[in-house]
Amino acid sequence: MSVETNEDQKTHLAVIGAGPGGYAAAFLAADLGMDVTVIDPEANPGGVCLYRGCIPSKALLHVAKLIRETSEAADWGVRFGEPEIDLDRMRAWKDGVVEKLTGGLGQLTKQRKIRHVRGRAAFTGATSLEIEMADGGRQSLVFNHAIIATGSRPVVLPGFPTDSKRLLDSTSALDLHDVPGKLLIVGGGYIGLELGSVYSALGSKVTVVEMMPSLLPGVDKDLVRPLAKKLGGEFESILLRTKVAEVKEQKNGLKVRLEGEGIEKPERLFDKVLVSVGRRPNSEGLGLESTKVEIDEQGFIRVDAQLRTAEPTIHAIGDVVGQPMLAHKASHEGRTAVEAIGGQKVAFEPQAIPAVVFTDPEIAWCGLTEDEAKQAGRKIAVARFPWAASGRATTLGRDDGVTKLIIDPDTERILGVGISGPGAGELIAEGVLAIEMGALATDLKLTIHPHPTLSETMMEAAEVFFGQSTHVYRPKRA
Repeated sequence: MSVETNEDQKTHLAVIGAGPGGYAAAFLAADLGMDVTVIDPEANPGGVCLYRGCIPSKALLHVAKLIRETSEAADWGVRFGEPEIDLDRMRAWKDGVVEKLTGGLGQLTKQRKIRHVRGRAAFTGATSLEIEMADGGRQSLVFNHAIIATGSRPVVLPGFPTDSKRLLDSTSALDLHDVPGKLLIVGGGYIGLELGSVYSALGSKVTVVEMMPSLLPGVDKDLVRPLAKKLGGEFESILLRTKVAEVKEQKNGLKVRLEGEGIEKPERLFDKVLVSVGRRPNSEGLGLESTKVEIDEQGFIRVDAQLRTAEPTIHAIGDVVGQPMLAHKASHEGRTAVEAIGGQKVAFEPQAIPAVVFTDPEIAWCGLTEDEAKQAGRKIAVARFPWAASGRATTLGRDDGVTKLIIDPDTERILGVGISGPGAGELIAEGVLAIEMGALATDLKLTIHPHPTLSETMMEAAEVFFGQSTHVYRPKRA
């Protein structure tokens, strides 16, 4: 929509940022009858998740999984030839997925009669914004309420060559310009492992460097174990308790010096290096000094349970307010903020926020983890159902997974759920619902699940807690 410059505009709700949190908030606000203006640099809503994150990475991970399955099928008596990789067509398909979804969101924006202004906004007061528009003009906007949904960006490590085309982050890695012969991934978190899986399947020799003693720090080790074993066979090497001390660009690549336990060859040459060591909130450059909005030492905007900042007219949601930095968390925060603005008695107080690592196998968890319980000294019972005892997992040739329940031994209430295996991201929703509804282990045990499915592993994990699993003999301890 074209907006003239040098003319004040007014809106009831201004949403700054159109990612999963921002557009969810804007759409609900419009549905509730509010006059809404969205300010975002892109032509259509979507944000980092849709344009440069969740969606394009999952499209490429789907391709990677297909490539690997063609190789694994030989064990089942089906042989395929060596895959031919057409990067141009793959890139076009990935971009087409993004274009289809962003275009759909653009249509939904128009249907709801939401004003979409392309540009970047900064506060000039508690109820006013100055917008630097994409066409070079400027626009003042007066609002009754505002929601900050500006998201986050990749962390840049000091000492790395910032202007090198051989140095990638989670955004540039998705451009898929080429398949490097040797790729170093700095950071063994979910972004690094997902992108590493893609490039490995396409033919790169991948090395992962992680400072912590295990991949996916913070995730229960028994959930990580099947993935670590599989990646150990697919990647060139996985170096734990290791860090990158120095990176120098040469004509033939990036020379990297490593430091860590048992590093026999500290200096190595890589065609490209992907840095994926986390993200930082986009809270700078918003003119927050013109408001009462407060920022903590990590750059996150402080908010209350209704996502309201210290400035009563301004709310904030998503990555910019803190962990976990997940699209679905931002969306629910956005809806809560809008309902609060609308005068409803609401609070963002989830009992469980699911997290998913979309590698192969997938890892998903929600609620209390086993490690968190140990650190807090909390008494729990852990019930695990190994997928080796699952008929459906066996038919898929993927019996290395596990489903675990964290249970209060006194009340038998489900406190946490963890799943490792194909489709874990789809299965975890049942665990989230169980925790939110205050379900007991008995409730999961008595819920009839279809056979043969992977969803049965939730039911059988509950049966393990009682020592009554049909397919695992594990008597309950006294």
